[in-house]
Amino acid sequence: MSAGPANTSELLHAQALTGRCTKHVQALAGTKLRLHPAVFAPLAAMSAAAAAEGIALEPVSGFRDFDHQLSIWNAKFRGERVLLGRDGEALQPRPQTEAGLIEAILLWSALPGASRHHWGTDLDVIDRAGLAPGAQPQLLRAEFAIDGPFGKLEAWLSAHSEEFGFYRPYDRDRGGVQPEPWHLSFAPLAQPALEALTLKVLQAALVGVDLAGAGTVLEQLPDIYERFVRGVARAGG
Repeated sequence: MSAGPANTSELLHAQALTGRCTKHVQALAGTKLRLHPAVFAPLAAMSAAAAAEGIALEPVSGFRDFDHQLSIWNAKFRGERVLLGRDGEALQPRPQTEAGLIEAILLWSALPGASRHHWGTDLDVIDRAGLAPGAQPQLLRAEFAIDGPFGKLEAWLSAHSEEFGFYRPYDRDRGGVQPEPWHLSFAPLAQPALEALTLKVLQAALVGVDLAGAGTVLEQLPDIYERFVRGVARAGG
C-alpha cells in the first residue's frame, strides 16, 4: 500500500511550520495525541498490518507546539532537565559554555520552531506488546536493539514502514540529531514542510522569544539549520 497525495495547504503557513498554531492538527481518536488528519488513515493501516505480525504499534508522541518545545529547551539549558551525550547516557560534566550547551541539547531536542513534531506529520512509536506489564517506554536506542523490547518493531518498520508513507528521518548520525529509531515521519506531508521551513522562516519565529542562549543560537542559526534541520534522511533515500 502506498500513501497518496496529502493536503499541505494549512501546514505550509509559517505559523504551522513553526508550531505557533494548531489549525493543521486534530486529536487522534482514543488518544490525547494530535496529528495532521492526513496521517490518520495511513497510520491505522500500518498499525493493522503490524498487528497481524503480533506487534502492537502505538504512537506515544505526536504534535508538539512551539511553547512546549521552548519549555524543553529552556529547562535543558538551565540544568532543570538531564542532558544526554551521543551515547544516549547522561552527559557529565555539563558543558560550561553556551555553545557547548546548545550543541548538547540539539543532539536530542529540536530548537523551538524547528521541531518536526510541530507539523503533525511526525510521531514516536513503540510496540506495546513488547513491554513487560507495568513497564514504561523510555525511547532509548537499547530498546530497539535486536534483543530489546522493541527489536521486533525495529525490524518490521525497516521492512514495511515506507509501504504506508512513513520513514525515519533520524536513521543514522549525520553530524546532527542522533539516531532515533522510534521517530517516524509521514513523507507526503513532511517533505514539503521541510522545504517550506526556510532559514528565514525559522529566524522570524525566534524574534522576541525568551529563549535561553538566544544570542549564541542566533549567531549559529545558519549552521544549526543545516546540521539539525536539513541534515536528515529523505524518504526512499
